[in-house]
Amino acid sequence: MLLNPQPITDQTWAGIRTEFTLPTLVQVHRRLSELMEDPEPVMRQLVRIFIDDGTFCPGFQFLPGGQLHPTVVELFRRAMVLDIPHNYFTLWMVTPTKELAGTRPVDHLKNSPAPLLPGDC
Repeated sequence: MLLNPQPITDQTWAGIRTEFTLPTLVQVHRRLSELMEDPEPVMRQLVRIFIDDGTFCPGFQFLPGGQLHPTVVELFRRAMVLDIPHNYFTLWMVTPTKELAGTRPVDHLKNSPAPLLPGDC
């Protein structure tokens, strides 16, 4: 659990939106409903971020066809066991680290993330 978490800036969220997309939870649910009969199992596994009064889903977790990236799902499950908040998990995914030779965890996903929604969000 994070002991004095630092606030995450609007600039950070804007960067994530630009690089990976950041659709709202409602948009993701709507799109998944178009792609599959029962989107609820996928919805329960989503990384969500909370900005002001909105709930968003970072695009790095999606594969083409609306499936979730299995590596992100596994990392996120571990983060939940460790009580790491969604927003800080997302921040960790996009932050360079010396343990990864200055690259970001998201840079090591085997299949490139794909926007869930056409035209990005």
